[in-house]
Amino acid sequence: MERVDAAGLGIGDEHPPRIMGVLNVSEESPYDPSVFDDHGEAAQYVDEQLIDEGADIVDIGLESANKRFEVLSAEEELERLHVALDTIESVSGDAVFSIETRYASVADEALSQGFDMVNDICGFADPEMPVVCQDYDVAVAKMASPPDLERPGAVEETDWAERRSPEWAASADYVDQVYEALKQNGLTDKTIIDPAFGGWSEAKTIEDDRETFRRLREFRALGRPMLVSINRKNFLGELAERDTDERLPVSLAATSMAVERGAHVIRTHDVAETRDAALIGSAFTERAACTQNGVRISHLEIQSTRELRAHLREGGVDPAKADDWVQHTLEIDGLDPSARDRLGQLAQKQGAGWVDFADGRSLLFGSSTAISSVSRHLDAGDGDIGLLRDHLVRVVE
Repeated sequence: MERVDAAGLGIGDEHPPRIMGVLNVSEESPYDPSVFDDHGEAAQYVDEQLIDEGADIVDIGLESANKRFEVLSAEEELERLHVALDTIESVSGDAVFSIETRYASVADEALSQGFDMVNDICGFADPEMPVVCQDYDVAVAKMASPPDLERPGAVEETDWAERRSPEWAASADYVDQVYEALKQNGLTDKTIIDPAFGGWSEAKTIEDDRETFRRLREFRALGRPMLVSINRKNFLGELAERDTDERLPVSLAATSMAVERGAHVIRTHDVAETRDAALIGSAFTERAACTQNGVRISHLEIQSTRELRAHLREGGVDPAKADDWVQHTLEIDGLDPSARDRLGQLAQKQGAGWVDFADGRSLLFGSSTAISSVSRHLDAGDGDIGLLRDHLVRVVE
């Protein structure tokens, strides 16, 4: 995992999770507590509600990213930039200042006048954006997005058959598309990846966000620090049946889980609470690493065949090798004695391990290849053990 230096702020596995607080100077932004058009009031908010509460980074947006609003042109964003610049000049606290923009010309102007990093929600759709960031040697958060300035985050609307291949597009699921979108147009040496949580298009579903969150560790294969923006998002709120203003508890629970799964930067409107949740997630994350004489060894926490496949694919190695390397141990309870015997015999024939316990439980263990082989030999009509077929496939993936 590469470490990124953002104006002296270290971001990566060996650093504590970083908190990105949000300020908007866009009158159309939907979250009122963070919206200002007066630089003095904005600076006071940044000092008291963001930096004093624990924000390491302050992300300033010039326009709302909400898909209901028209996209501003680069010229219109530049007209608003003075409020952001006056704000950071008036802030007394210490933080890294990030400009949220999709335009290289706006990033160039902001970086030349005091901003420290860029947050690009269009994923380098402007081909000059990575060039500008490299010229200034700054960190840049790149959100998964099609190469289109008008449609940030809408990865499922990308013509993947053309961008990648018809074969790949036919088999790729939503998370595969997010992963590929992050790779489109490349990564700079100081890129922080963002998997694009939230309702960026009409086609995206809450289940898409939940699956992305479940598979968050896979993005570590890209070798870059990761930013997540999950604060009060619908995919969390609906689980607890909470409206936006009641979603802080679910956001905090997810924050701890996100850090444990590999997030390094958490973007939020609720800074103090999110900072605490992130620290808890970090304290109980066992991501072993050591460095000696310039050599670093890190435990990758591979927990599924799919995660290892991602790492192998990025290294140019046949991802199918993961099927023989990843080991699984599954506890099965509730089968009658004859079903246990049949499944145990099948497991041993396919190269998997099988152990019976006196209390009726059994352990099935082995490589992904062995477990998959067991599932393929199960007959869907064979009572209880036949019903295990699809579940075994899901587990090993």
